[in-house]
Amino acid sequence: MEAPLQTWKRFRSADSGGQPFLFYVIFGDIDWSESLSRQVYRCDGPPDGIDLMSYGPDSHPEVPGSFCEGWSWDEFVARDPQCAARVGKCGQCIVLRGTPTNASTLNYLRDVIGLITYMLDHGGCAVHDLQRLHWWNPTEWKRRIFDPGEPVPRQHTVLLVSEEPDPSLKWYHTRGMRQFGRPDISVHNVPDTFAEGVIELCNRLIEHQARGAILEEGQEVHLATLPPGGVIRHGGDLENPDFNNVHVEVSWPDGGLPAIAKTGGF
Repeated sequence: MEAPLQTWKRFRSADSGGQPFLFYVIFGDIDWSESLSRQVYRCDGPPDGIDLMSYGPDSHPEVPGSFCEGWSWDEFVARDPQCAARVGKCGQCIVLRGTPTNASTLNYLRDVIGLITYMLDHGGCAVHDLQRLHWWNPTEWKRRIFDPGEPVPRQHTVLLVSEEPDPSLKWYHTRGMRQFGRPDISVHNVPDTFAEGVIELCNRLIEHQARGAILEEGQEVHLATLPPGGVIRHGGDLENPDFNNVHVEVSWPDGGLPAIAKTGGF
């Protein structure tokens, strides 16, 4: 009998939070003739609730090309033109998407990562993560997602920085937390003085939520690099184009962080 795979534990069940949703597209002509080794790929097969759909010349040939457009595609072409060129020529893809029925652990993510890695080892040339809006070439995927052998929540999310109407302020916001059934994070009106503190806060909330934590309405923010008074408010819906997810807004009294650094000393 094969040894059981290591469980990717969550310290609090996701059942009391939101439902995870995964959406990946793997490009290439996948050779399924070799069986998937559960020990090599740390995978017990596709999790319940996750569907795999194949598209190509003989089945909806327009689908693969529909993913090769928009901001994330343009960024991929600029960053990795050789891999993008291979994607543009292959004309075949596997769409992996759905809501896992059991999210009490992160085993659903472990199994999906292993399954995608198997596909990359057997004909796949790239992976598009539509939650994070990021394209992975096989080498990058293995190094940053598969090789650690444990959950790496910050590799499944991205922290974006956008301009505010006041050019001296920035908006920090994440994408990708829906993969863990948790809200994304938004912090408006951030002066440069507190940029590092807000980045630290977002990274902590990413890790904390992915591993099972639930952020409560009105919960206070306690971080030594940020001033007191910050609270968490839930908002948005799954149709919000900035997140494709619900989100939490971290805000301070008077609409934003003060321009002068005065930390809370936590």
